[in-house]
Amino acid sequence: MISIELRLILFFFLVFNVANAQSLFTVSSPDGNLQVQLSEVGEAVNYQVFWNGEAIVNSSKISILPGTASKIQGSATSTKNETWKPVWGQFSEITDHYNELTLDIALGEASAKLITRVYDHGLGFRYELRGLKAGAEVTMYCEYKLDGNDSLYFPSGENPPVGPLAINELATSDETPKLRMPIVVETKKPYLSILESDLFSAPGFDVISLSYDQNRSAIISSNTAQVTEEKLITPWRVILVNDQIGDLVTNTVTLNLAAPNQIEDPSWIKPGKTLWDWRVHGYTASDGFTYGINTESYLRFIDFAAEMGIEYFLIDDSWYKKVTPGNFELSEKLDLQKVIAYAAEKDVELMLYYDRRHGEYGDEELFEYYKSLGMKGIKYGFMGQNVPFSRDAIASSAESQLLIDFHDSPVPFTGIERTYANAITKEYCHAQQDSRKAFTPETFIKMALINAIQGPLDMNNGNFDLSGINRGDREKGPKITNSYISTVVSEAARTLIIHSGLVCIPDAPEEYREKADLFEFIQKQPVGKWDESIILDAKMGEYISTARRQGDSWFIGSVHDQQGGTLDIALDFLQPGKEYQITYYEDTDETHGKTNPEAYQVRSGLVKKGDIVHAKMAPGGGHCMWIRMVELK
Repeated sequence: MISIELRLILFFFLVFNVANAQSLFTVSSPDGNLQVQLSEVGEAVNYQVFWNGEAIVNSSKISILPGTASKIQGSATSTKNETWKPVWGQFSEITDHYNELTLDIALGEASAKLITRVYDHGLGFRYELRGLKAGAEVTMYCEYKLDGNDSLYFPSGENPPVGPLAINELATSDETPKLRMPIVVETKKPYLSILESDLFSAPGFDVISLSYDQNRSAIISSNTAQVTEEKLITPWRVILVNDQIGDLVTNTVTLNLAAPNQIEDPSWIKPGKTLWDWRVHGYTASDGFTYGINTESYLRFIDFAAEMGIEYFLIDDSWYKKVTPGNFELSEKLDLQKVIAYAAEKDVELMLYYDRRHGEYGDEELFEYYKSLGMKGIKYGFMGQNVPFSRDAIASSAESQLLIDFHDSPVPFTGIERTYANAITKEYCHAQQDSRKAFTPETFIKMALINAIQGPLDMNNGNFDLSGINRGDREKGPKITNSYISTVVSEAARTLIIHSGLVCIPDAPEEYREKADLFEFIQKQPVGKWDESIILDAKMGEYISTARRQGDSWFIGSVHDQQGGTLDIALDFLQPGKEYQITYYEDTDETHGKTNPEAYQVRSGLVKKGDIVHAKMAPGGGHCMWIRMVELK
């Protein structure tokens, strides 16, 4: 017979477990591989993430009012499986398929909904909060407790990305480097990325702030905002999950979490390629002409753009000398109206740079003024991570039907290209030769696998006069001569690898014309109009191979580090039973990123599904392919 004491122990054990079972909430991805568990621990809500049954984020706290008890009052679940078409991007159609758990939470006098949305390859957390008075402060707090052996990579402004950095190193380090989104986490399996989405829809919040808390043994994201309206929503805190590191770059979870398109008629938004004057200043062509900030230089750019079908020409800084409210004082060497009229005659769209260092025109009037000039877009510099300004500038430029390209460490606004597709690109990276520094092949590959996760990048790849740039022939080339390690084929490949709505090619028209057979790879790309994008193979800091499709045509670009090497690229993505014409753009046996960067070859052939291309790349080199289906006669 069981004793009374034992019966009491069993009774309390049963009650404890029933209570625990009632406070544990689980939501899984549609395919069942990714699972999130949420529970009330003490007076807080904790979450844990599992991938194929293995914990990849250990029990971690999440809250919106730290210090206030969180009491789960109820829950609801839902699911969605739809498709939508972006205005432009890496895909022409995106599937939005998730399972969602909403927890109703009491927070003292306030109430909140904690929404957990789980996709096959990622998840997002968002709070909706009611019941706080205007002016009250809230803090979106989220921990990420990872395994001590996991390694991190993250951006570092205009420096090479940081990493690999083991969690255990952070736990014992006296100095912790500044963490920036997106963080890439390398686990035993899979790869994770920590970032945010839809900051645009959460006024009052700044860019996600990341740090490592040694006492909590966790990465922390924490942002404070003031309540301005009855209902407050936070940005999405996002964790992407993929078995292959390259798939983080084409992961669509952040786009699905972003607010839908807010532009009623976005038909005026056209992605494409642009020529750019800034890095060409000081270049002397074979006919003796030297490029600068003047009318004749700009007419030459426009002629080449028209000849090659390049959609845009971007005029950068110093087209004006001084700005006062409502007025630009132009450079005396520039007849802007003549340039505008000539571009219109040649059917080339213009974009103009602006920043506030030479005075303020007035942002309320600026975008309408640019529109009155017939500009197609604005490149806005030196505003940094000013979230309210950037949000207003995106919306205001859209009202004036202007594309906007932010430079100089801007707000990432992940997912913004869905909400406001005129936000065409941004320099959330080290753009080539910016700060008059050149990045290495290894740095390019790291940025392509880290910075690019948050969205389109303006990186200024595609230089063909590598020898001249390394000699110091340009006014604004790298300060250290012979520091630009690349090959012309690698430069062509980079224009495809880095996703952008505006691919800015930075060299002189004469250099592209001289290598017209190689320039064809850039010229023919339907930038931003892709039906499908795949990262075929990638290894952090060593190599990356990217394939993009429009219709029956494929463009493939690959690059390697300074060791060089060969990637075996299986053409399994082609349609069975079809024959394809292929053009190869390749390094030669003599090509070298340091000593012989401009040697290349172009050849053609026929391929079919199942063929394997042995893409041989020089040190710091690259490999490109343009594949199109053979038309039946």
